[in-house]
Amino acid sequence: MKTIGIIGGMSWESSTEYYQILNRHAKARLGGHHNASSLLLTVDFATVEAHQRAGDWDALGTLMAGAARQLERGGADLVILATNTMHRVCESIEQAIAIPFLHIADPTGHALRAAGIERVGLLGTRYTMEQTFYTGRLRERYALDTLVANESDRADVHRIIYDELCHGAIRDDSRRVYQRVISDLAARGAQAVILGCTEITLLIKPEHAALPVFDTTALHAQAAVDWAIEADQQGAAAG
Repeated sequence: MKTIGIIGGMSWESSTEYYQILNRHAKARLGGHHNASSLLLTVDFATVEAHQRAGDWDALGTLMAGAARQLERGGADLVILATNTMHRVCESIEQAIAIPFLHIADPTGHALRAAGIERVGLLGTRYTMEQTFYTGRLRERYALDTLVANESDRADVHRIIYDELCHGAIRDDSRRVYQRVISDLAARGAQAVILGCTEITLLIKPEHAALPVFDTTALHAQAAVDWAIEADQQGAAAG
């Protein structure tokens, strides 16, 4: 299979989830002792988080572009960014490399449309929930109406991600907060909920939610493996 390059470390807690899903899905697809061919470049989340708080997205774009180029030089055939929020600067990555970049919203958008979903709730960092780089892509490419929580609940969702999940802290009271927010989104007409931060999968499983769950971490990682296998098979057939 082709080699998947992963920009990780935002946070490393969710990057470990990516690594496990990549390898499990490769084994499920190929069987035997197969696993995913991958390169993982882990950036320092402290630097990333500081730039996020300062609103310095230009600096973050430069950092992500440099990481993508490093993966390409290392032999990656595809680059994925193991975080939803940092897709705010995806254009910087796409412009920096000659190999494909798989946007995290696209596998989720495809899965939602395949399930017949038209209105979906979104949980994520405040950047993902409040800015348009994510919800706009879902609307423009997949005709999805995306709902987010009210301001107070958005603040709670964001705080739990950064203060707890990024540090590996899984708390029942925080799960109840998320469950309440999901139930509120359902009451407003959401047919499903997007776990739009790669750490949320550590806290919320399908059995915890009042709505069908679309986990961006799993969908993104699985789509990367599917691409890597199919691109390799197409290359072999052409050769």
